Order: sequence, then C-alpha cells, then structure tokens
Amino acid sequence: MTDLSNLWIIIFGLGIGSFFMRFLFLGLVGDRPLPDWLLRHLRYTAVAILPGLVAPLVAWPAATGGQPDPARIAAALATFGVGYVTKNVLLAILSGAAVLFGGLFLLS
Repeated sequence: MTDLSNLWIIIFGLGIGSFFMRFLFLGLVGDRPLPDWLLRHLRYTAVAILPGLVAPLVAWPAATGGQPDPARIAAALATFGVGYVTKNVLLAILSGAAVLFGGLFLLS
C-alpha cells in the first residue's frame, strides 16, 4: 500500500511543481514585456531541445545495448549536414531518416 501512496505523492508533487513553473512565466510575468537580453536567449530554446533529445540516442542507442553504431552516427551527420546546408528542418529530418533506414538495411 505504501508504494501506491508514494506514487501518488510523487505525481501530485510533480503536478504542483509543473504548475508553478508555468505560472511563474504566464501568471506573474505574462502581462509585462520581457527584457531584450532574455528574449534573445529564449530564441535558442527550441533549437536546443531536439539535439538534446537526440544526442543520447545517437551516442548510446538502446537498440544496440548502448554501443554506438555506424548507421546512427551517419544518420546524425547527414541530418546535421543537410540542415546546415539547406536550412530546411523537414528535409534534414527526412534525409537523416533515409540514411538511418538505409544504413540499418545495409549493415544488418
């Protein structure tokens, strides 16, 4: 019974924490203009999220037991290269997916 109560305490605590983090920006600061330096830094938040999510999957993929493999590294490099050259996010993602599936097909 204590495992279930601990679970609900953790869920409730995370919900309250998430609410207050959002309320800080939306409720307290939402009606005021933000400083220029903060807006300049917030522009890079969305750009940093995707590499932060993908990098561990390339360096330590669960599919290979944590060992890096050439197909995932090639896909990451292709995605980066196409994105850098074309500045097109969708084309970069599709090219990385094509390289990943092609590499997995050829190497297995």
